Amino acid sequence: MATITIEATHRDDRGKNKARRLRLTGQVPGVVYGGKGVAEAVSVSAKQVASILRSQSGHNTIFKLKLPGSELNAMLKDWQVDPVRGVLLHVDMMRIAMDVKMRVKIPVHTFGEPQGVKLEGGIFEMVTREVEIECLPGEIPEEFRVDVTEMTIGKQLRAGDIPLDPQKATLVTDPVRVIAHVVAPREEEEKPAEAVAVEGAPAEPEVIKKGKKEAEEGEEGAAEAKPEAKGKSEPKGKEK
Repeated sequence: MATITIEATHRDDRGKNKARRLRLTGQVPGVVYGGKGVAEAVSVSAKQVASILRSQSGHNTIFKLKLPGSELNAMLKDWQVDPVRGVLLHVDMMRIAMDVKMRVKIPVHTFGEPQGVKLEGGIFEMVTREVEIECLPGEIPEEFRVDVTEMTIGKQLRAGDIPLDPQKATLVTDPVRVIAHVVAPREEEEKPAEAVAVEGAPAEPEVIKKGKKEAEEGEEGAAEAKPEAKGKSEPKGKEK
């Protein structure tokens, strides 16, 4: 792999306005820390940093950070991007000692069509797209590629299944953690048309009950009115 070199300059001025003016020149403010040295404020080329992030190894890329009078190995640790314009705002870089092991997250890519999808109609799902390992900086892999052709429904690809050279790296992620699996297709439960029609129709028993209740109330009203009419009529014997 070709060595990537990024030229940097020391930065003494701080503040949002000065950082904004710095970005207008194609530079981006940053800081480099770690190792035995103290944290240093620097400015680097935004274009060079962006090219590293877009590379195959991405933020795991180890590059030469060339400062006036010194040069060191570094790696991108963190970065900030404007969510609207998409421009780089700030970068954090970490000094790297090539003889000291470090922990890094490596992407996992699969290839091949699982048998569970091709022959059994299953669905292939990625659950986790990276694993964490511990290794020397010079032994950091760009990615892990795993063949999933033999996976059938119910089979799982776990972190412990990833081809890892134990002489060069140690798996930090839990070995039983699921990376990918093949599952049976989900069947959607559909209600029968008759059941839907019954639920959508008005409840006939309630209508009948309501009509019966109104009829009973009418009969009670008629019964109450009848005695009152008798009370108002005069007896026939008094007509004389």
